[in-house]
Amino acid sequence: MGKLRDFFSRVDEKKLEEGLGATKKSFLSKLGMVVVGKTKIDDDLLDELEDALIQSDVGVATTLKIIKALEVRVAKDKFLNSNDLMKMIGEEIITLLGDTNKGPKEESKHKPYVIMVVGVNGVGKTTTVGKLAHFFSKKDKKVLLGASDTFRAGAIDQLQIWADRVKVPLVRQQMGSDPASVAFDTLQSAKAQDSDVVIIDTAGRLHNKVNLMNELAKVKRVMDKVIPLAPHEVLLVLDGSTGQNAFEQAKQFTAATEVNSLAITKLDGTAKGGVLLGISDQFQIPVKYIGVGEGIDDLQIFDAPTFVKTLFTTP
Repeated sequence: MGKLRDFFSRVDEKKLEEGLGATKKSFLSKLGMVVVGKTKIDDDLLDELEDALIQSDVGVATTLKIIKALEVRVAKDKFLNSNDLMKMIGEEIITLLGDTNKGPKEESKHKPYVIMVVGVNGVGKTTTVGKLAHFFSKKDKKVLLGASDTFRAGAIDQLQIWADRVKVPLVRQQMGSDPASVAFDTLQSAKAQDSDVVIIDTAGRLHNKVNLMNELAKVKRVMDKVIPLAPHEVLLVLDGSTGQNAFEQAKQFTAATEVNSLAITKLDGTAKGGVLLGISDQFQIPVKYIGVGEGIDDLQIFDAPTFVKTLFTTP
């Protein structure tokens, strides 16, 4: 975690602070009203904390896990005031996130490193692909994009705009083409061009769940034939502002394919950022990136201690 924490510059932390402003205000307000003036944890306080966390979109299962951890903790660790209690809650959340925040790393031995990006339309999936391309390009990686979302009108053109903006090549076909065919061509091109990172955008909505599962499975099979073990990362993009709806999306896509990392977008301007905690814990999938603004540099590497520190630090 140390290396990730070192990644954050003062500029990044300021963006994170600004991006989480609404969530922080709501989260601290709900918890603050519960713990203010308290000098001991009893059943009534735990019940109130449980309600506050659930209202913050953390989710029932994850909330109960946090409450249970607090019960165990206070049995041996005493606290003197509400600040101590808030610190305990923050530490337990860091521990909870730390258990899952060990996602695949782009600095792996795979070359090219292949990322398949999935998620419903409207969550910022294609924008995330573009921002990821920029992120890797800044690290001097040779990036190639693949436009396998061939079903949605404008998806290919939208990705082309991002490719042009960040100055990376894009493999594309006509709208309605076979997504697996685009993935095949992209990986063949990546091998020929000696690319470091390949990012494949996929369709965000198909006719039904079975169709979705079959399509994603087909794309993955084709990739594996071109580059063994590809894709190395299946990144699910979720819109943090949708709160509990993001849980259902995560459920659908984790059933459809082997998601092994998450990107939570649109955390800026929403009070529902607590959903990040619940989804990562419930599905045991690490949050790798968070979106805290519309700018090209506003997709950040997620670091649990930095996230919690920002969430719990009072102005």
